[in-house]
Amino acid sequence: MVDLFPDELLSATDAVLSTFEAELFTLAEGDDEQVFAVVERVVLALNAVNEAHDECAFETDEREQLCLYIDEALTEQGVDVAALTARHGLGRHELTDQWRDW
Repeated sequence: MVDLFPDELLSATDAVLSTFEAELFTLAEGDDEQVFAVVERVVLALNAVNEAHDECAFETDEREQLCLYIDEALTEQGVDVAALTARHGLGRHELTDQWRDW
């Protein structure tokens, strides 16, 4: 497992997600632009982690878990992700697609 998930990868990913979690508390209710900005920042930061690990930091299962985590974290903060994405012509599972390279 150490080869698949080196400490550097885990630490970098944890740091990105911790920053994301902290930003969630700054979201204003109903401000789609602000929510998308937070999602964009976390996705771009995860892109950087992936790039630093030769574009293979996150396999399919991890990608799905990260997307689910972002969705659930937003939901716990009171964001209706299905309504948010629908207002912008997206499916719920397309929330991160615009920026995601991993």
